Amino acid sequence: MVSSSIVNTYPLSSYSFGTKEPKMEKDTSVADRLARMKLNYMKEGMRTSVEAILLVQEHNHPHILLLQIGNTFCKLPGGRLKPGENEIEGLKRKLSSKLAANSPNMQPNWQIGECVAVWWRPNFETIMYPYCPPHISKPKECKKLYVVHLSEREYFAVPKNLKLLAVPLFELYDNVQRYGPVISTIPQQLSRFQFNMIAS
Repeated sequence: MVSSSIVNTYPLSSYSFGTKEPKMEKDTSVADRLARMKLNYMKEGMRTSVEAILLVQEHNHPHILLLQIGNTFCKLPGGRLKPGENEIEGLKRKLSSKLAANSPNMQPNWQIGECVAVWWRPNFETIMYPYCPPHISKPKECKKLYVVHLSEREYFAVPKNLKLLAVPLFELYDNVQRYGPVISTIPQQLSRFQFNMIAS
């Protein structure tokens, strides 16, 4: 794990992008997703998920890599941990599954940094909070966001049914309507970091 208040950000143009087989969503609707979450909760207890904040730079401004599903929905790369799985190892597994080429010698060097945010889902509903409400003794999900330090050159393989977008912090800031509360507050969580903009 890398702990540093300095984040090196390299130009988007120093990364190469390819495609791989589609990664189909397990659910076709929000209702389906919440129903599946309920089933998993009954089997395994609270869901723990980990997501990555991958940073690049364009025009000397930090951008975050987001996966776009369809035309509107964006999410951070990551996902649910297996029961008892280590968070760092689990996040590396999820990142490789979402963004690495299938070839073992083309795996990106995922340098997991610090956890910058923890979100809680009190009930089987879409709403999440950056704290666990006091009357909730059994939250349904805990989601942790980690900064991931990227090397200067990497190859990302993006599933064919998804798009990988580089979105500037100024576009995310306070844009709850477009990105939801978790992603739109990332600029505040990153404000204590110093970005070292490295030209290619």
